[in-house]
Amino acid sequence: MPAAGPIVVFDTRVVTGSGGGPDKTILNSPRFLAPHYRMLCGYLHPPDDPGFADLRAKAARYGAPLVSIPDRGPWDWRVVSGLLRVCRREKVRIYHGHDYKTNALGLLLARFHRMRLVTTLHGWVHHTGRTPLYYTIDRWTLPRYERVISVSEDLHAAAMCAGVSADRAVLLENGIDVEDYRRRRTAAEAKTALGLSPGLLVGACGRLEKEKAFDILIRSVAKLPGVRLSILGEGGDRPRLEALVQELGVGDRVMLPGWVSDVRGTFEAFDVFALPSLREGLPNVLLEAMALEVPCVATRIAGIPKLIQDGENGLLVEPGDQASFDAALGALAAQRTMRERFAAAGRRTIETRYSFAVRMGKLRTLYDELLNPAG
Repeated sequence: MPAAGPIVVFDTRVVTGSGGGPDKTILNSPRFLAPHYRMLCGYLHPPDDPGFADLRAKAARYGAPLVSIPDRGPWDWRVVSGLLRVCRREKVRIYHGHDYKTNALGLLLARFHRMRLVTTLHGWVHHTGRTPLYYTIDRWTLPRYERVISVSEDLHAAAMCAGVSADRAVLLENGIDVEDYRRRRTAAEAKTALGLSPGLLVGACGRLEKEKAFDILIRSVAKLPGVRLSILGEGGDRPRLEALVQELGVGDRVMLPGWVSDVRGTFEAFDVFALPSLREGLPNVLLEAMALEVPCVATRIAGIPKLIQDGENGLLVEPGDQASFDAALGALAAQRTMRERFAAAGRRTIETRYSFAVRMGKLRTLYDELLNPAG
């Protein structure tokens, strides 16, 4: 390592609001990379976005150095000058992008400031009319990066289909800080602390968008008398979901409390965690639920089947299959012994295969090899 101090890594990502699952990984990373690497968490965000205050609070909780880059849209070239100033001032050695825009910017910045280029693919789950353009940009940028990290096997395969050579493509799945996410209360104790009445509570967490398929989950719970549901998160699909709740007459059993900054206490109150998504990478919320010993039912997509073995540490159903989801959720709600078995097995899965400390050790090795390929 240079005598001048730790090597500076600049992670960059575009964000609106309080961020999502990838940001939990990014903001938790600096403390695991120290002391050999000093990681800066750079976020491009709308300058007037009130949700960025929540991201600041989360960064403070993790002790993560946060760099704010106001971003007024695709033609705001002040973003480029702002990022370049950081790279030069902090003597950045490794630039680590986390989405199509920061990947494209990294290639541009590297022309003016010499640094190694790394990116992580978290998966495209929020599809809009611009998604084909984003795919096109990714297909152009990814083969030009020195290391392309994927958080699930399907993304790893997609990276190589986009032209990334095998020696540059790296599979590095998401992980959980197993000490940070350790159950400290029973579900009954957690419900009491949150002011919730006793009884079986199904939980979910994510952006309220159509690809999360929370309508399937609401319909399933509506068929289970006495079972309640709480979906943590915010998004554009809220009006449709609220209308569905009223249509089904389950307003007294289905809660949409909005975004929660720290989900651990609420997850402990869940008796079942449900993930009905149509698209995902390897979702952090599922790892967190399993680490907190909440039995899970999820869709068989992307990296999830590698995490959950159907019938062993959780239940899997086909995405978009209402009848299958009804049956799986109903079985889990009805069988306490199954829930207890999946809770214990899920925790073991996270401890043995998805430890955040182990993941970050692999990332440190990747950086070491990139900077010093001769060892």
